[in-house]
Amino acid sequence: MKTSTVNISFNRDLLEIIDRVALSESRSRSELIREAARMYIERKDKWDRIFTYGESRAAEQGLKEEDILTEIKQNRQEKKW
Repeated sequence: MKTSTVNISFNRDLLEIIDRVALSESRSRSELIREAARMYIERKDKWDRIFTYGESRAAEQGLKEEDILTEIKQNRQEKKW
């Protein structure tokens, strides 16, 4: 795997936390930041797919955002004790 070196600026407090976590997991700072970036991208991709699916299902059923918000409010009111 070909790698590239990048320079990133971190607030000193955040960098200290990164270093503490990396040390506690016996990783390098770079390994920890690479994993954090991968996890962020995977999570973002997952949420993008969820929203795309929801938008397509809503479009198929002719629902608008306000219809969904109304349903959520009604459901929450019905569940109140």
